[in-house]
Amino acid sequence: MEQAQEYLKIITDFATVYGLKLIGAIIVLIIGLWIIKAIMNKIRKVMDKKNMDESLKPFLLSMISILLKILLIISVLTMVGVQMTSFIAILGAAGLAVGLALSGTLQNFAGGVMILIFKPFKVGDFIEAQGYMGVVKEIQIFVTILTTPDLKTVIIPNGGLSTSSLVNYSAEPTRRVDWSFGIAYGDDYDKAKKMVLDLFKEDKRILADPEPFIALGEMADSSVNITARAWVKGEDYWGVFFDMNEKFYKNADKHGLSIPFPQMDVHLDK
Repeated sequence: MEQAQEYLKIITDFATVYGLKLIGAIIVLIIGLWIIKAIMNKIRKVMDKKNMDESLKPFLLSMISILLKILLIISVLTMVGVQMTSFIAILGAAGLAVGLALSGTLQNFAGGVMILIFKPFKVGDFIEAQGYMGVVKEIQIFVTILTTPDLKTVIIPNGGLSTSSLVNYSAEPTRRVDWSFGIAYGDDYDKAKKMVLDLFKEDKRILADPEPFIALGEMADSSVNITARAWVKGEDYWGVFFDMNEKFYKNADKHGLSIPFPQMDVHLDK
């Protein structure tokens, strides 16, 4: 009987000391969760208004929500009387150890966030980076996936991709195509120039503005090289490039032009 009374006294004392704190902590927890929900709704509306990337929004919202809830739980436990100093120290040490072990992964994670925020490229762009060229198939948090012109899949870590130089060939709607057409020494340069200009005018994919550029680029060892430049839409770049090479080759002979090749004249001195 005395032991039961002792237990009852302990429970009564505990309820007296911690009851109000526990009730207050529960109230703070409920109000805190309501405030966090309101904050997340506000952040979500701001993201929608700013047209933030759809692949980035869930990630950021999840991270912010988790961080706010951790801070709320720490505050509630402190109100109840739990000593959080040692707990936070242990948590910090564990976080440091994990961070050091996953430093490369965290760098890729940060790089993925930077790419999604600043958008140096987007899905569908043709880029050159880290020694690879291809169409961006997917941007993930840790890696970016490219599809090369010969249909290889290249996976590039976002850490290096976000901190090194890259070329985005799709950033502008138009691109300039460059050629170097060789004719033989002695061929009529003006006729060759007119032929190239006519070929440009016949191809509707070549833009009139900016107008094409044609000039004598180089007098090489075995040929006179004509530099030709024209502007096209980005998606027409390779088609125009290869088609114009073929047209020049097929039409050169019709205009009395020779396609030169490396050669050497040897003179024998008797």
